[in-house]
Amino acid sequence: MTNTNTSWSSEGSLPFLLKPQGKDYLWGGNRLNDDFSKNIDLSPLAETWECSTHPDGPSTVASGPDAGRLLPDVLREHPEYLGTHPKTKGELPILIKFIDAYKDLSVQVHPDDAYARVHENGSLGKTEMWYVLDASKGAQLVYGFYHDIDRETLKKSLKDGTVEKYLQKVKVQKDDVFYVEPGTVHGIGAGALIAEIQESSNLTYRLYDYNRVDKNGKLRELHIDKALDVADLRGKAAPRQPMRVLKYRPGCALELLCRCQYFQVERMLVNTERCRNMVDFQTESNSFQVLLCTSGCGVIFSEGGEQINFFKGDCIFVPASSVPLKIHGKAQMLKVSC
Repeated sequence: MTNTNTSWSSEGSLPFLLKPQGKDYLWGGNRLNDDFSKNIDLSPLAETWECSTHPDGPSTVASGPDAGRLLPDVLREHPEYLGTHPKTKGELPILIKFIDAYKDLSVQVHPDDAYARVHENGSLGKTEMWYVLDASKGAQLVYGFYHDIDRETLKKSLKDGTVEKYLQKVKVQKDDVFYVEPGTVHGIGAGALIAEIQESSNLTYRLYDYNRVDKNGKLRELHIDKALDVADLRGKAAPRQPMRVLKYRPGCALELLCRCQYFQVERMLVNTERCRNMVDFQTESNSFQVLLCTSGCGVIFSEGGEQINFFKGDCIFVPASSVPLKIHGKAQMLKVSC
């Protein structure tokens, strides 16, 4: 349940809630409405684009003086919110989603920046990270190939429907983390509920879609030639979950989930009986920060006493130039920055 009636002062850079755009892709379910109270009139509701300036699904500011305005418009008006990190270049470089895979997603691959720049009108490529929020028993994903495969063999297997025997299947469970580089053939499997952090791109090349049809009875479009251009056809070792270290602070613990050239993602565990300074993510940062609440609830306070109440599923944008903040509550959050 998102709190949209917060009143912030108009002076200084203050955090604000975001309202997502929903996507009704045919493989989605209903958990984003049921578990996260998104109240989006779509069924299925496959994805919510929680923090996005991408034209295919921009987020809307949901609290403060800019409530009701599109996030890209607000950031164009206030470039200082993004910070001075080289990756921003005056634009939000990331896109954050919730994904409810009620059915298998297509087997797909994303291009890198260089390929996208040339072949997709200067678009960014797509590097992404998945954090598994929940997974049904037996849930799995596709992650590359078991063994090296050549282009012609792969193309033939796609044509005759035998491609699945080459695809590496990896079991998933709650709290797993997967880093997906461009060129990695992949697909999220049925039963996974995922938070995805990625470059601000919507480029997906479908290799295989289980011969499914859309709501109009037509086979969904495949992009085999482009996919084969960018796919890494080498066999991959099954991804292993790295050792993760919690760093404890009074009322809060942090652990690094992923750091790459495009984004940094940390898991933040908040458990306070009193208000605590949020010093751990306001230490001379030159980047905006986005807080995605994956469980629990709490309150963020400014030094002037203004507050945001947040709940499971809420997404909060913290400008790079934010005033000092305090937090109170019991919650798990993903903290994303450049």
